[in-house]
Amino acid sequence: MAPLPDGFSYAEWNATYNGLSFGIAAMGSATIFFWLQLPNVTKSYRTALTITGIVTLIATYHYIRIFNSWSEAFTVASKDGGDYEVKLTGAPFNDGYRYVDWLLTVPLLLIELILVMKLPQAETVSLSWKLGLASALMVALGYPGEIQEDLSVRWFWWCLSMIPFCYVVFTLAVGLARPPANSRLRLQPALRLLRDT
Repeated sequence: MAPLPDGFSYAEWNATYNGLSFGIAAMGSATIFFWLQLPNVTKSYRTALTITGIVTLIATYHYIRIFNSWSEAFTVASKDGGDYEVKLTGAPFNDGYRYVDWLLTVPLLLIELILVMKLPQAETVSLSWKLGLASALMVALGYPGEIQEDLSVRWFWWCLSMIPFCYVVFTLAVGLARPPANSRLRLQPALRLLRDT
């Protein structure tokens, strides 16, 4: 859990509070939208769209947890009936929810990407496992560095997490460099855009 610095202004606290609230509303409503659209989507893409809804549902849950942790970490009170003053309560702010979220959602997003490419089944399964596990390892190795105060230890964990990150990027860049033969011509520009992004 990250120690929060004291001295947040009310505007800073309020911007974060409202940003988290907006994120919860956006991701929660996106989940509902994605799942309501399932009957309107070609059958071959329904699994990918279901995964999209699962990703936004997981993110909604974790944003609610982050929002609650943020709210509990501060007291906001009017000082002398005028401006608001923001003070730490002493309750920890748990930013670990971000990493738990990424541990679940990043592999799912990569699997979703592989599913929409319409690769042969054996290649889809193989890439899903490889990229799913590599991305989970990347996130898991990143968290210990996040919670360290010693800069050299942070860099150590960053370097370790970059190994699976580079593997994922390399696999996607090489894998997306040649769209599968069975992909429609209209998908190839989108696949190139994903590769270049």
